[in-house]
Amino acid sequence: MNSQQLLEQFGPRESMDYDLVIVGGGPAGLSAAIKAKQLAQSSGKELSVCVLEKGSEIGAHILSGAVMDPKALGELFPDWQAMGAPLETPVSQDQFLFLTEDRSYSVPEWLLPECFQNKGNYIVSLANVTRWLGQQAEALGVEIFPGFPAADILYNTQGAVCGVVTGSMGLDKEGNPTEQFQLGMELHAKYTLFAEGSRGHLGKQLISRFALDEDCDPQTYGIGIKELWEVDPAQSKPGLVVHTAGWPLESDTYGGSFLYHLGNNLVAVGLVVGLAYQNPYLSPFEEFQRYKLHPKIRETFEGGKRLAYGARSLTAGGLNSLPKTIFPGGALIGCDAGFLNASRIKGSHAAIKTGMLAAEAAVAALSENRSHDMLAAYPAAFQNSWLYTELQQARNFKPWMSKGLYLGTLMVGLEQKIFGGNVPWTIHHRHADHECLEPASQHQEIVYPKPDGKISFDRLSSVFLSNTNHAENQPAHLKLQDAAIPVNLNLKTYAGPEQRYCPAGVYEYIEKDGEACLQINAQNCIHCKTCDIKDPSQNIIWVTPEGGGGPNYTSM
Repeated sequence: MNSQQLLEQFGPRESMDYDLVIVGGGPAGLSAAIKAKQLAQSSGKELSVCVLEKGSEIGAHILSGAVMDPKALGELFPDWQAMGAPLETPVSQDQFLFLTEDRSYSVPEWLLPECFQNKGNYIVSLANVTRWLGQQAEALGVEIFPGFPAADILYNTQGAVCGVVTGSMGLDKEGNPTEQFQLGMELHAKYTLFAEGSRGHLGKQLISRFALDEDCDPQTYGIGIKELWEVDPAQSKPGLVVHTAGWPLESDTYGGSFLYHLGNNLVAVGLVVGLAYQNPYLSPFEEFQRYKLHPKIRETFEGGKRLAYGARSLTAGGLNSLPKTIFPGGALIGCDAGFLNASRIKGSHAAIKTGMLAAEAAVAALSENRSHDMLAAYPAAFQNSWLYTELQQARNFKPWMSKGLYLGTLMVGLEQKIFGGNVPWTIHHRHADHECLEPASQHQEIVYPKPDGKISFDRLSSVFLSNTNHAENQPAHLKLQDAAIPVNLNLKTYAGPEQRYCPAGVYEYIEKDGEACLQINAQNCIHCKTCDIKDPSQNIIWVTPEGGGGPNYTSM
């Protein structure tokens, strides 16, 4: 059954009314909710605020490096340290390494542009920071509903957003109701903020419906793959931040690694690969595994134990690719819009700041008895903020680095170190990531080393560590618009790139009745959204699964 048929049989839906509904319980969404409540309390007014989170709990789907700039958090909670915010490991040292296959070359710290300097920042588990923000939001009276994904958008008769619909639960694989069926609920709002993170399912629809991206560069993304390790105490250096460029990626492929030393002998390690890469044989997961085998990197993990694994896409286009952030009835905030500063590899401070700015605009509008209109004060406030200045100075980073490691390094060094990002020129890119993939006939297959089970691992053992779970008998949340395209185009022309760009083993070409076919193992999906971004014909559509499904990250 489709949603309309379900509604006809089981409707009408129950509904709840709020002043402000926020889709997504990450740093952006929670900060927006907190700021809205703070403003309401300071003015002595009542304000109903609801946050929907698709994960099983707040923080379950949060994954980031992460080195956090506390600037925005300090604006939200000036006494965050006394309140016990989990920012416990201040950065004590920066290292930047250029890697070849068996050598490493350290860049002197005095040569590093400011964007690569992290003194004053903190190495954190962003999942734990998000859980703490959730506690603060609930203490202020915000209603938080984990395990309730927003599946559809509600529009009023004037075409303005007026809320969302949560996903129905208890459907079988064919979409038919079971004994556990529950029809989704309508949440009506005077304003709705979308904070779904990178490549948000509903944010993508809003950008298309309201043509929010008509005046900006195509958005560009990366995939970040991360592991958390407990290392030998002799290898633990709390506060050390290491970034690398170069090997294992070819010089024409954007990307780089991070290695962050937390306390308690914990080290977060990861690789970011830009999704505009051309070679369909490239596997970001395999690149990450062989990266850890580099002599300079491997020494950190010898004798250690891998504790957790995950992956997530990054909205990396920066200011040049930033769409309009408002539409009638709501706004995009955080990575749903694309406020990541790729040059700093930081987005959490931007998420918090944009959540606050959008909340201020919404509360001001509500105080004037307005609803469902354009929150023009939000983008205006952004343009007058320190965040705009920061992103403006970094606007050329991704376009330059996309032109190759050597030219990109030279020009970024020139712009950032010499001019502090204040240059009179702006570099643009013209192609979406999926348009950049080239036919397999133009490339050689990449032979990756087999995992050793000690430092490098396979996909399935990795997915196990992400605690991913989806109800087995539910509709697949990975949709094909045309079931023939995978074999007729992707396999024949691009050698089946789904098998390689997915970091969770979701896509697998098998032989059935003597013919190749694509098998989708949706239960493995860790919600990274890479398939929705990189599929060359945009045939794969990621939609929200049944509530609470997906990874369950504990300290990522």
